[in-house]
Amino acid sequence: MKVLIIIPAYNEEANIEKVVTNLKEVCPQYDYVVVNDGSKDRTADICRKNGFSLIDNPINLGLSGSFQSGMKYAIRMGYDAAIQIDGDGQHDVAYIPQMVDLMEKEQLDIVIGSRFVSEKKPWTPRMIGSRILSAGIWMTCGKHIKDPTSGMRLYGRKMLTEFATKLNYGPEPDTICYLIRCGAKVKETQVTMRERMGGTSYLNLSRSFWYMLSMTLSIFVIQWFRKRK
Repeated sequence: MKVLIIIPAYNEEANIEKVVTNLKEVCPQYDYVVVNDGSKDRTADICRKNGFSLIDNPINLGLSGSFQSGMKYAIRMGYDAAIQIDGDGQHDVAYIPQMVDLMEKEQLDIVIGSRFVSEKKPWTPRMIGSRILSAGIWMTCGKHIKDPTSGMRLYGRKMLTEFATKLNYGPEPDTICYLIRCGAKVKETQVTMRERMGGTSYLNLSRSFWYMLSMTLSIFVIQWFRKRK
C-alpha cells in the first residue's frame, strides 16, 4: 500500500525536528506530511528550514481540522492509507510496518496501535476514563476496544474518504465507535508509547474532564442521531 504518515503539530518546536528526523531514519519507505496547525511558536519555521513536507494551516483549526487537512492531502495525492502520529514523539514509528501488514493481511479499515492488547491497563484516573470509553463502545457497538484513546491509528482507503469529506469526523473514540457500528472493520495491535519529548500537553485536568464527558455523551447518545449515506 501507498501509505502517508500525518503529523498534526501545534506549538511543537521542541519536538518536531526530532520526530521527523527519527521517522525518516526508521521508516524511509513511507511518505509523511507535517500539518502545522497555526502554531504560535517556531514549528513551521523549523519545518521549512529542514525542508520537511509541510501543510501550513494559517489559523488553529484544532486536532480534527488539522487531521482533516492531512486526509484531504492523502486523497488528493492518491494514497491507499494514512496513519496519524503525534508531533510530541510519544508514538513509536517502528510499529507502523506491522500495522500496515495487519491491515493488508486482514483487509481492515482501521488498525489501532494499542498499549493494552497484551499489557495490563493500570488503574490511574486517566485509565479509568479509558475503561469507561471501552465499556461504552462495547455496549453500543459490540466491539471491545482496549485502548480507545490511542491517537496512533491507521486508516484504509474508505476511511480516508470518510474523514476527508465529512464534517464532525474527529479522530476520536466516538467516531471510531460510530464507524464500527456502520460496519468498519477495526482491530488493535500491541505497541509501546513513550513520554512526550518536550513541551507541555494541552490536556490538563479540566480539559481531560471535559474531554471524557463529551466522548461519553457522544458514544452513548449523540452517535444515534448521526446520519451516514
